Amino acid sequence: MIRSGDAILGIFVLLILALILIPLPEQLLSVLLIINISLTAMILLSALFSKESLDLSLFPTMLLVTTIFRLGLNIASTRLILVEAYAGPVIEAFGVYVSDGNIVIGVIIFIIISIVNFMVITKGSGRVAEVAARFTLDAMPGKQMAIDADLNSGYIDEDMAKLRRKKIQDEASFFGAMDGASKFVQNDALAGILISFINIIAGLIIGIVNLDMEVAEALNTYTILTIGDGLVSAIPSLFISTATGLLVTKTDQDSNISHALFGQFAYSPLVLYLAAFAIIALGLGTPIGPVFTVPIGILWIVLGRRLSTLQQVKEVEKEIEQEDIEASEIRKPENVLGLLQVDPIELEFGYGIIPLADSAQGGDLFDRVIMIRRQIALELGTVVPIIRIRDNIQLPPNVYSIKIKGIEVARSEIMFDHYMAMDPGYVEEEIEGIKTIEPAFGLPALWINESQREKAEIRGYTVVDGPSIIATHLTEVIRDNIAELLSRQDTKALLDNIKEQHEALLSDLTPKLLTLGDIQKVLANLLSESVSIRDLPTICEILADYAGSIRDTDVLTEYVRQGLARAISKKVFVGSTNQVITLDPAIEQMIMGAVQHTEQGSYVALDPAVLQKIINNLKKEVGKLTSIGLSPIILTSPIVRIYFKQLTNQYISDLIVISYNEIAPNVEIQSIGMVSA
Repeated sequence: MIRSGDAILGIFVLLILALILIPLPEQLLSVLLIINISLTAMILLSALFSKESLDLSLFPTMLLVTTIFRLGLNIASTRLILVEAYAGPVIEAFGVYVSDGNIVIGVIIFIIISIVNFMVITKGSGRVAEVAARFTLDAMPGKQMAIDADLNSGYIDEDMAKLRRKKIQDEASFFGAMDGASKFVQNDALAGILISFINIIAGLIIGIVNLDMEVAEALNTYTILTIGDGLVSAIPSLFISTATGLLVTKTDQDSNISHALFGQFAYSPLVLYLAAFAIIALGLGTPIGPVFTVPIGILWIVLGRRLSTLQQVKEVEKEIEQEDIEASEIRKPENVLGLLQVDPIELEFGYGIIPLADSAQGGDLFDRVIMIRRQIALELGTVVPIIRIRDNIQLPPNVYSIKIKGIEVARSEIMFDHYMAMDPGYVEEEIEGIKTIEPAFGLPALWINESQREKAEIRGYTVVDGPSIIATHLTEVIRDNIAELLSRQDTKALLDNIKEQHEALLSDLTPKLLTLGDIQKVLANLLSESVSIRDLPTICEILADYAGSIRDTDVLTEYVRQGLARAISKKVFVGSTNQVITLDPAIEQMIMGAVQHTEQGSYVALDPAVLQKIINNLKKEVGKLTSIGLSPIILTSPIVRIYFKQLTNQYISDLIVISYNEIAPNVEIQSIGMVSA
């Protein structure tokens, strides 16, 4: 439904365009001219008293509408001046009052106002708008990265980040529009000058030829009318130009502009005292005399004393306010709710590592943490919770700690201004360095300094810097614990992300067949073995097919894995012929016979001695693969896979257990060993 305000606005814009074509009566033109002046005065005052530029975010639109309105009135008044040699009392009053009966004075004043408007205010505002738009657009990436850094460090929450991002986008749109809109103001001022010259020249010709006026009479009549018409247009144009300049030069202020301007113009009483001394000395030491200078100097001294008194009062009020705050903090009961919050992931570091996280010192650790979240999202299809990054003075200077849900799961130390060099396996000539262990994968490494970096790279070492070490370690810790980090809320967010395109699927799956907790358990099972859940629609399709008859989430996970066979095979098997080890069918029968089913799930109750023998044989077979640089992969039957993974996970955590049904048809497998009891 069209609201009355929208209808009025639309009619107003159409009437503006009609001004160009339809002749106006003198009285109506006078009324519209007064309305135009009042509108531009309101816009000027709104721009003056706004706290920031975005308070008038629609100013470019207002500027365009008022410019067209003013030009329409200009054309209407020109028509009356040329046709009737009279354009109403408003234009005549402006022309007579300003010229004061002297045409030359009127012309000079009009030219001065036009030059000031066109050459000074309009051009200056246009240049400032152009520069502001350029710098605003150039600064957008840096501002957005700063918001991401504050969000990751916990200084702001998600809602505040959204507000700040929206403000950046609004600023870019506003200053971009102001850059273009300022050209309207500039060309409008130029058009006013040209129209005035046309009025005088055409008026002389029409007055002499058509109205039989004397040259002096025609010159006097049309010049006064042109001056009045020009001033009626120039004054609103001057208001709009000034408002444009105010907006594009305005910075954010917490207080109103009058307080801010006075506080910055007279920063301290000493400024006013020195200005008063200089003015009085100028009057006493020069022919100017004390008549004008001494009163002004006294005024500055009085204002300086007033400012000094206000500053003293503010200092006392500030001290009292601070004391009241401290007293209220002591009296009020301690709020411990904030202490109960546990962050999902925390990265703490000693003060020696702060330069790596401080962008002002060239550190890029915050940017790397942002990339980790993006990398995990692309690789595993889940959203990593916000990673809190903070310094901890209780840690040694060069030590960092990684916590999952408040519990430290990893800790390591780096050497500042050093690089870590690792042998990828084909280095023939070693270099000297401080021996250490790479924290993410536990590989032997060396600490080397900057001067050794190039030499190490030439000899084949893999050389990484401190931020890369921390980022890699953090990434691996997140991968190892991503299943634990997936909450029901995260699961709901993932499902909501695909709900619009797969509404029928989700309405059929949950809560009819599976609860949100059941889906979360299946997704966590997949993530625990680094299976990507990015293809969530396919996963939900498989769950919807089998959840009607199967309630065990572990069994459902196996069906989902079989449905994702192509993706699993592509990740696990990278060669043309892939070497694996297999599991003895007798062991599979033994495991299935030891499976115990409970309401909480299933587990394997295997004799410890038998289990230890199986693990020893497994380690021996796995050693055959790792000795030739291959990943440890073991094939089992589908029904045994999940239970065998549970049995071996605490002994060989990086063992890849895959069933025959999870192998894509185009993958070739070669068995080089079998695990037997």
